Amino acid sequence: MAVLTFEKLPQAVSELDQKVDEIKQMLMRFVPQTEPEQLLNITQAAEFINLAVPTVYTLASRKEIPFNKKGKRLYFLKSELVDWIRSGRRKTIAESQVNPESHLRTPKRRALS
Repeated sequence: MAVLTFEKLPQAVSELDQKVDEIKQMLMRFVPQTEPEQLLNITQAAEFINLAVPTVYTLASRKEIPFNKKGKRLYFLKSELVDWIRSGRRKTIAESQVNPESHLRTPKRRALS
């Protein structure tokens, strides 16, 4: 490590600034770029989840699908629709076989006479 003098200080700061910029650029390659939250109207949401518009209205009226309402219009957040779809995921046979005890029924209790 070299001894810094007052005369060498501006050059050292300049070198440090360049190295920090290089490190930032390297780190930015590994940071996922987040997209701004995408807001969909009823038609876009129906197309995104591959359902008919009346079906989406029915799901919203039953409060089975996440939505936002402003006035008479319905809006859907794309990330919430993806989470809603994922919440209905079923286990595969291989996943079910990993823990078979979880699929066994609990014994029924007998009624006392």
